[in-house]
Amino acid sequence: MTMPSVVVTFEPRFPGMREAIEQTLDELAAVTFLSDSDSDRASALAAADALLVWGIGAELTQDELHRLDVELVQLVSAGANHIPFGLLAPSIRVAANGGGWAVPMAEHVLAMTLALAKRLPQNHALLARGVFDQRTPSKALDGCVVAILGYGGIGRASARLFRALGARIHAVTRSGRPENDVELTASLDELDGVVAAADVLLLSLPLTVATAGLIARRELELMKPDAILVNVARAEIIDEDALYEHLRDTPSFSAGLDVWWQEGGRDGFATRRPFFELPNVLGSPHVSANAAGSPARAAGHAAENVARYLRGEAVLHLVDRAEYQH
Repeated sequence: MTMPSVVVTFEPRFPGMREAIEQTLDELAAVTFLSDSDSDRASALAAADALLVWGIGAELTQDELHRLDVELVQLVSAGANHIPFGLLAPSIRVAANGGGWAVPMAEHVLAMTLALAKRLPQNHALLARGVFDQRTPSKALDGCVVAILGYGGIGRASARLFRALGARIHAVTRSGRPENDVELTASLDELDGVVAAADVLLLSLPLTVATAGLIARRELELMKPDAILVNVARAEIIDEDALYEHLRDTPSFSAGLDVWWQEGGRDGFATRRPFFELPNVLGSPHVSANAAGSPARAAGHAAENVARYLRGEAVLHLVDRAEYQH
């Protein structure tokens, strides 16, 4: 009996990634890495039952995408907004890597939140100017409301860390149905009340047609003047101009941003608005998931979902194409 074929379309360049994929799919499928110099791309893709991809649009040509005839495309990356759904046959199912990067990203969220709550960027900037401010109080996370927009793997992992500090969790989910260990659960239709109550607002939801520009001038003005906004999702969920102007005009408000509207390319990184002139901004270069060992764990997590498919079990985290296509 011929074994099913799984094709990995990206170069597993991080330590342990290849081994995690091979060990997870061992005895279930024949695994082919397109990055191997001796692989025959056309025949490997033609024989594939499933693909394990990172950014499929950069890994396969448009012709290869049009010809693709697989049952499952499994993502290793955290988001699905980069997938060229219009080039994929409607019969192809796409699964996200839900929770695959959750632990390191939750740690990054907590680090950013604590730094801003304790005014570390602001006090550092003041000290550099010779100002020794011991009077301005910091924010205590014990008893504060942490509102999490997108209560999937990242949101749940973050909630566990915030609960350990005594925070109260408000979660925004697709359904709005009650969640265990959450003080309040709401849907996006109830967003106004959620952002108004938040001491900390975490964005950990996917960028879709419905969430693009979700946090704009109106939502920012509803927030508390000393609230903290942390975004580890996608920059386009927030209106860039509205956020900059709110941070500029409300110094007690602060933001931790790991994702950007214009991310670094060949010419380096630059923002359209001067965010880094503001002491109430803490930035990082889209590295919240980039902890030692995380890529291998995420690859193994994604491969386990492929293993579910190969065993005839329900595939988790299937993507609804309608959410990504206008």
